[in-house]
Amino acid sequence: MGEVYFYHLTRRAVPEVLAPLLERSLKQGWRVAVRGGDPERLDWLDQKLWQGPNDGFLPHGLAGGEHDARQPILLTTGAAANEPDCVMAVDGATVAAEEVGPLARVCILFDGNDDAAVAEARAQWSALTGAGIGARYWSEESGKWEEKASKNV
Repeated sequence: MGEVYFYHLTRRAVPEVLAPLLERSLKQGWRVAVRGGDPERLDWLDQKLWQGPNDGFLPHGLAGGEHDARQPILLTTGAAANEPDCVMAVDGATVAAEEVGPLARVCILFDGNDDAAVAEARAQWSALTGAGIGARYWSEESGKWEEKASKNV
């Protein structure tokens, strides 16, 4: 059963944090679904990922294409056709407890400067850990990522 990692962003924006997480996931051999709630925001994120560093390449696509099932990274608003090993939820997208079991990892990235995003992340933490799922809370408040809390691990 996978664990859920909560990433409390206070210094950097989602694309800046997401790209290295995606790179590490691909190095693990994982397929990834990036789940968001707004198709326009996912389109924007898609463009940001394509504009990444010149020495890096994140193979990915937006859901709804002809080759969704073959995408190493699929940006989607719902269930992913690429059979992911990891789901990364952004912009308040939720992950249900029953989804976590077959996954290697779930990452929930949330903007610590947005009160609604923090409240949603707390609700997700309570729901998932209440269902017995292992969770770790990471904060970049000090300037580097530090694990601040864990439950059921």
